[in-house]
Amino acid sequence: ELLAAAGAEVHLYATNIVDEMRELLADPPAGSIHWHQRPWSIDVFAGAAFAIGAIEQHEEALAFRCAAKAAGVPVNIVDKPALCDVQFGAIVNRSPLVIGISTDGAAPVFGQAIRAKIEALLPQGLKRWAETAKRWRAAITARALPFAARRRFWELFTAQALANPQSLPDEALRDRYLADAQTLATTPQGRIVLVGAGPGDPELLTLKALRALQAADVIVHDDLVSPEILELARREAARISVGKRGHGRACAQDDINQLIVELGQSGKQVVRLKSGDPMIFGRAGEELAAARAAGIATEVIPGISSAQGAAASLQLSLTHRDHARRLQYVTGHARNGLLPDDLDWSALADPSASTIVYMPRATWGAMADQLLARGVNPGMPALAVINATRADEQVLHATVATLGGMLDAVTDPGPVLVLYGEAFRSEQMIGEALTYAPSAFHPHRAAAARP
Repeated sequence: ELLAAAGAEVHLYATNIVDEMRELLADPPAGSIHWHQRPWSIDVFAGAAFAIGAIEQHEEALAFRCAAKAAGVPVNIVDKPALCDVQFGAIVNRSPLVIGISTDGAAPVFGQAIRAKIEALLPQGLKRWAETAKRWRAAITARALPFAARRRFWELFTAQALANPQSLPDEALRDRYLADAQTLATTPQGRIVLVGAGPGDPELLTLKALRALQAADVIVHDDLVSPEILELARREAARISVGKRGHGRACAQDDINQLIVELGQSGKQVVRLKSGDPMIFGRAGEELAAARAAGIATEVIPGISSAQGAAASLQLSLTHRDHARRLQYVTGHARNGLLPDDLDWSALADPSASTIVYMPRATWGAMADQLLARGVNPGMPALAVINATRADEQVLHATVATLGGMLDAVTDPGPVLVLYGEAFRSEQMIGEALTYAPSAFHPHRAAAARP
């Protein structure tokens, strides 16, 4: 079917055929298919461009190959890679957009699984956009535009195709993008996109975030963004680490603001990549304000927060209806790196709330002392999650009174979250028995798992 659809004239030699083949013959694709109701013979290879044998018996398959090779015809024998000159990979077909995946015959099922992954990322509507690109290319080339303008046109076209694949490109869209491309090529207009990278597992990155990474000229990222996520970015994009860690080395926030503004003013498409969600303790407000003050267009793409990632990894409800009436997020340190002096301690000591503390590594001991002084049960469950959702994730099961000592002993420099509240009591009680349950769902993390 695929060979005929690609324009080949296909001759099929078989005494009997299945019902699906009969249906195909009744309504063939673009090419032609001729059924010869007899077995193959040596004379069928004369003038052929390619020979494919779906033959079970090894002796017959070998004879088929030898006859084809004697006629100078390349051969593929289905499921017998040792007898093949050519392998068929799996394809993702959005013709004229076609993606081929091959394992060189080693593992066709694996190739098909990869194809399924890519299929899920590519909407069917992209077929229309690829057809339109093919139809428009000659007209765009004929305009003799400068290289920068042509590239910008196709960047605008591609961004629209990926953002709205089910829409229909028309001539008005083409003319608008041509005008925009000519303007932007001579007077580049930068853009700053704040993107949430999620807690670390690259499979938790959103599709919209992935598209932004693959369209960026420059990626300004924190240290907490995992290398696996940076690997998904456009290869040509410059990568700038600004080293934001709660209590380690760090670029000053004003310097980061100035950097992204200067990049945007130079016409760059800037992705400001932040761990978790950029709007949750990500200093997004300061960076957005700086960009807007400079007149640079901005966008925010949310990410799965670190708290959500940790809760999902532990299969832990943050708002268990029997124990929690409220969920609250709080930062563990202020601008000076110490415990904030304006925390609402009555809210933080509420036994009916689930509390998530961000960046608590250096201040949890002081925070726990304050909570205990305000009547919090010393035995209230408390968990520390280091490197949530990543291969080296660690979980400490403790109480509000005992977690500080355990956290002090942790040498891993990765990001830390503390979760405390009665909603986590069941997790605390069965933590030893589980021996870190998430490994059952994440086999690649099993070796690093600890209760």
